[in-house]
Amino acid sequence: GALGAQELLNEMTKAVLERALDAEMTHHLGYEKGDPAGNGSGNSRNGRSPKTVSTSNGPVELVVPRDRNGSFEPAIVPKRARRLGNIDEAILSLYSRGMTTRDIESHLREVYGVNVSRELISNVTEVVADEIALWQSRPLDEMYPILYVDGLRLRVKDKGVVTSKVAYLAIGVDMEGRKHALGLWIADTEAAKFWAKVVTDLRNRGVKDILIACCDGLTGLPDAIRGAFPETVVQTCVVHVIRNAMRFIAYGDRKKVAAAMREIYTAPTLEAAEIALTRFDKDFGTQYPAAIQVWRHTWNDFTPFLDYPPEHRRIVYTTNLIENINFQLRKITKNRGHFDSDTAATKLLYLGLRNITSNRGGPSGTGTRGWKQALNTLAALFPDRLPLH
Repeated sequence: GALGAQELLNEMTKAVLERALDAEMTHHLGYEKGDPAGNGSGNSRNGRSPKTVSTSNGPVELVVPRDRNGSFEPAIVPKRARRLGNIDEAILSLYSRGMTTRDIESHLREVYGVNVSRELISNVTEVVADEIALWQSRPLDEMYPILYVDGLRLRVKDKGVVTSKVAYLAIGVDMEGRKHALGLWIADTEAAKFWAKVVTDLRNRGVKDILIACCDGLTGLPDAIRGAFPETVVQTCVVHVIRNAMRFIAYGDRKKVAAAMREIYTAPTLEAAEIALTRFDKDFGTQYPAAIQVWRHTWNDFTPFLDYPPEHRRIVYTTNLIENINFQLRKITKNRGHFDSDTAATKLLYLGLRNITSNRGGPSGTGTRGWKQALNTLAALFPDRLPLH
């Protein structure tokens, strides 16, 4: 089944460390495993012994290679060490420095005081590719009450030229209120084709129904979702609307304008929201026509939101959840300048996503209890598709 992010990281840490240990052993003996050059060299491999080391992500069980003379002193997992520093952080920055071996070499020297060969580095970095392939094709749940999709801008080298690309992240909230990163896609073709590929991917991996999909002005995505999941309500993220409108507002007026907009999205009914929008237009339309335009333009995608009882709107109210994740990912990508390839970008984002799957309940960090209530509200809105809890 699907491995949780935590187990996945531990598996990966194990694979990376064991591969590094094997590479160190080869370096120590001076010949590859099974190479006749080792005959008569005076030392050889001598099986493996188990060892558990604790990392900042919990215990990792390793098998450490031994040599016949007992002279092998591994640097990446020192002999008597039972606790590794932030090995996950080390791996993360290994991949995240744009993947140049020189950077990684100097980094390992700084963090571990280890002098490593280039071969060892390339061995260590290959391992994450298989993990990503597994993660990208793992089976998903049949039903996600809520799906959030948002994009992250990156600079990536493509055919020798650094271009701006967008990596899209889909986060599903499951029936228990837990969040899962369902996938990560870097846009490579025109929108309609790209989104068709994303939703086909979700369907092929077992998703049969999504109640509400929250996204923001992503051309082609609402149509692709409706095509694959005809009953899904596609909801524009209110936070995005507010942010897009705020871009046009002078700093001094922001408080007033924000208060006027709050009247729109907290309105008890559609009629009340329309009245609030008209008032907003009357008060600020002449000065900020573009901000009014943002609301008018998105109105039809925004209004489904008003069908939900006010106390449960905040569930779909925002991409706060995904914003938070993107904020974390931006932090680790922003110092990079650019990535050498889509693969290098995917590796880093994948590793950054490792902390997402949390058991803390609903999308706005509400506890699971709040989520149960929210699910019951959703069950009332979609009685034929969602069993009552």
